Amino acid sequence: MDKIKVYGIPNCDTIKKTLAWFKQHHINIEFHDYKKSGIGKEKLTVWCKKAGWEVLLNKKSTSWRSLSVSEQEKIINQSSAINLMIENTSIIKRPVIEFRDRIHIGFDEQTFLKYFLNK
Repeated sequence: MDKIKVYGIPNCDTIKKTLAWFKQHHINIEFHDYKKSGIGKEKLTVWCKKAGWEVLLNKKSTSWRSLSVSEQEKIINQSSAINLMIENTSIIKRPVIEFRDRIHIGFDEQTFLKYFLNK
């Protein structure tokens, strides 16, 4: 199977569920911990091109809600969103999964079954 890389933070419940799903299905993955390794502008730019910065930026997160209204209002385009995601990796929707030439954002078991188990 092609290499699967999962990006997130280990204490996130959705990441825990994602990692458990891969383990349950005996699928080896590589895990990238944002808190330890960060994330670069180049990678975020590629993801934004594939999925859109509006999808990648988690406006339902506690991290987003903890920003002041004036800070939130400054996020008006891909560039400002990427800068925020570099500064605060907890604001990136999780997980981001790279597989083949695609990315998958969020936990969705039906999508996982289709793409990782061909079901």
